[in-house]
Amino acid sequence: MRAKAFVAWCYFDPRQHCRLKVLGAIIAGGKSARFGGDKAAALLDGTALIDHVIDGLAPQCGALVICGREWRGYAYLPDRPAANIGPLGGLCAALHFAAANGYDEVITAGCDVLPVPILSAQAPSVVAGHYLFGRWSVHLAGALEQHLLGQNNRSMRHWMAAVGAREIPANAPLYNLNTADNLRLYAALPAGRAAEA
Repeated sequence: MRAKAFVAWCYFDPRQHCRLKVLGAIIAGGKSARFGGDKAAALLDGTALIDHVIDGLAPQCGALVICGREWRGYAYLPDRPAANIGPLGGLCAALHFAAANGYDEVITAGCDVLPVPILSAQAPSVVAGHYLFGRWSVHLAGALEQHLLGQNNRSMRHWMAAVGAREIPANAPLYNLNTADNLRLYAALPAGRAAEA
């Protein structure tokens, strides 16, 4: 299946005076152990949590893929170079897919943090405290695969340090919905919150 395309959207980088093709990737391979069920499919206002993330990420990219699990209507990418190695496996898969399909950068999100911020900072960068929100150049695809194959530290922090990824603060609160209680509390908040990084 091809990556599901949206209305064309490219990020203009004034340093390069060119338009960058951007792939969106949702990192969704976690086991949802603390949630007690399928977190991505949990309903918020009648819509699956992962679909809320899709709605927030889609306007920022030209196409969208799901890493680590299948989700209706979207291209599925298995983690690379192996399954069950954490979120870097999903990022690695997305970077390689993007590089092979003519994209310049990948923006990422987990399936359990809302609202989705605007990821406009220069790559490589992440949202402070929410490292699955990130922007990455496809030129890092090979480096990340070697990073994962060459040592056992698969934490996001270790990878961020290795490539000098900057932490960018969000300008509004972001909510990590790791548990069913987290989701219930978030559902009770006023609507219309937004964040930008």
